[in-house]
Amino acid sequence: MSQGFPRPELIGIPYDADSSFLRGPAEAPPLIRAQLRSPHWNSGTELVPDTADLPDAGDLPLAGKHDARREIEAAIERILEREHGPLSLGGDHSITYPIIRALSRRYSPLSILQLDAHPDLYEEFERNRFSHACPFARIMEEGRADRLVQVGIRTMNPPQRSQAERYGVEVIDMRSWLAGVRPTVSGWVYLSVDLDVIEPALAPGVSHREPGGLSVREVISVVHSLGGTLAGADLVEYNPRCDMGGITAGVAAKIVKEIAGRMLA
Repeated sequence: MSQGFPRPELIGIPYDADSSFLRGPAEAPPLIRAQLRSPHWNSGTELVPDTADLPDAGDLPLAGKHDARREIEAAIERILEREHGPLSLGGDHSITYPIIRALSRRYSPLSILQLDAHPDLYEEFERNRFSHACPFARIMEEGRADRLVQVGIRTMNPPQRSQAERYGVEVIDMRSWLAGVRPTVSGWVYLSVDLDVIEPALAPGVSHREPGGLSVREVISVVHSLGGTLAGADLVEYNPRCDMGGITAGVAAKIVKEIAGRMLA
């Protein structure tokens, strides 16, 4: 088990071959980076004065769907060997599974905090066990995380509810959030942010818009108040093809900056 406090290292994971309904998230990483480096704002965050010199592994060149999970896992291993914490720009949510496979070998016990409109707990979806609707089922069935806490859920159907009960998932749906329930995590923590957790009027560039979500400020507040030590994080499911005027790219970059600031702070 690693004992250090990992410095964030960006990596783009341009992959959406396991998306349902729409493609497009594979195009997201360079657009998020462009926003991060845009002169319209500076590199400071609300927690630290500067993130301009963050290490950046660039975008992972993925050979194809057959090798993608292995290549993602290997790339995350290389970041961990540098004693850095991967801050991954997706890509669809299927990328979280190989990322956690790599992290779970170094960090234990490991808790996952998932911000998402959807539980992503299907046993399989459209005959695909590695769909972006299934990554947390794969993670939990392999025992890769000790806790999974989900925030912002508003699409829990019976099959996924059964899966949540099976794996002991702690679900804070939007009704619970509005009642004042907040996540508490400690120790080593991995943060996974699906942009569709946000109210789509504020971040329209996602494939599966689900009205009634968190505000951008609420997501940032969760990041800032997060307990424990961040071993890594991802931001996924930005679909530029569904965006309007780059609004969601800017939201994604702001959240990435604040995650980096939280890791540095």
